Amino acid sequence: MKLLIQNGRMIDPASGFDQIGHVAMAEGRIVAMGQVPAGFTANRSIDAQGCIVAPGLVDLAARLREPGQEHAGMLVSELAAAVSGGVTSLVCPPDTQPVLDEPGLVEMLRYRAEKLHLARVLPLGALTVGLKGEVLTEMGQLTAAGCVGFSQAEVPIPSTQVLQRALQYASTFGFAVWLRPQELHLGKGVAASGPLATRMGLSGVSVAAETIALHTIFELVRSTRARVHLCRISSAQGVALVRLAKAEGLPVTADVSINSLHLTDADMGYFDSRARLTPVLRQQRDRDALRAGLADGTLDALVSDHTPVDADAKALPFAEAEPGATGMELLWSLALKWGQDAELPLPQVLSRLTADPARVLGTALGGLQDSVGHLAVGGVADVCVLSTQGHWPVTAASLRSQGKSTPFSGYELPGRVLATVVGGQVAFEA
Repeated sequence: MKLLIQNGRMIDPASGFDQIGHVAMAEGRIVAMGQVPAGFTANRSIDAQGCIVAPGLVDLAARLREPGQEHAGMLVSELAAAVSGGVTSLVCPPDTQPVLDEPGLVEMLRYRAEKLHLARVLPLGALTVGLKGEVLTEMGQLTAAGCVGFSQAEVPIPSTQVLQRALQYASTFGFAVWLRPQELHLGKGVAASGPLATRMGLSGVSVAAETIALHTIFELVRSTRARVHLCRISSAQGVALVRLAKAEGLPVTADVSINSLHLTDADMGYFDSRARLTPVLRQQRDRDALRAGLADGTLDALVSDHTPVDADAKALPFAEAEPGATGMELLWSLALKWGQDAELPLPQVLSRLTADPARVLGTALGGLQDSVGHLAVGGVADVCVLSTQGHWPVTAASLRSQGKSTPFSGYELPGRVLATVVGGQVAFEA
């Protein structure tokens, strides 16, 4: 198919390219930007006048719930949600059922995703067998099967010695390790420690649960020089520690979820289980620090932390409800809202959704390294058309994800995704 997107404002944050014109695509790649090449006849055209034409969004945290939890989400529903949110590449954690700790499971997931011709799935392999924190997985075999890194998902490793060995092994072979900083024993609560959790009688998660884990990780990175990506920083102190680590030159990157970027513990309301999330929502000073850290580049990427949850699992008392919320379809709108609140230029906002998360993935993308998160002639045609105008209501009917629970239900959010192109094929059009 030959596809032409006309009259849009083309923004490629990676190169600084920003001008109005056309994007021509053929055989799955971008063949021209600006003017339509002589002799190019499109099979299909999309008018993007007044809209942004950007690289497809890259989401570094999205659970697809398959295999094993199809009652909460299936590949077809969650990848449809991805492209309707402008996401063309997504990283999924290994905490499926069974856990992604064997090459065959990874290959099966990638094969089933590719058959759908929707968003590109980039799996993380389990760092330890069964995520039990005891025996390291065969990282080389999992990488060959398509894993872009290794993670414990939400399961901390009890033994610092095992974590050290994992980082030593990963460093030797150039693998990236993705860790959510959470101390095992201090991180077992359901709300952020503070006056509100105390009044509500909810078990608290102190900031120390994050900072102690960060100190441990940074000490191990100093000795092993392993490349570590820190998932979903949630506190002001956490942002400060990441800033210091980067200033020191440690090979670390970090992200923040759309939930922590916009919400606080006050959004739990009267035990609203839609705000039962991991990591927990913290106080306003933490939210402000996260916003500033994302703006100045201390935090490299904004993620949806997409975790579809079955309605029955949310219809429980707050402490018993399953944590998680749908998010991929909200990613662009909530990034735009953050940018508008902070008065940031659009290229900077888009960079946290495209070029910067692609840089976090780096060489793990293989032959896609120069295409994912980029809008460039010769690159794979992963493109989205974005509106910055108007607002839309977040309702169950407006979400394509099988999971309808989100703390943003009832909000009016700015901007929409109008079209998503993956590999030169239109995967979504509003």
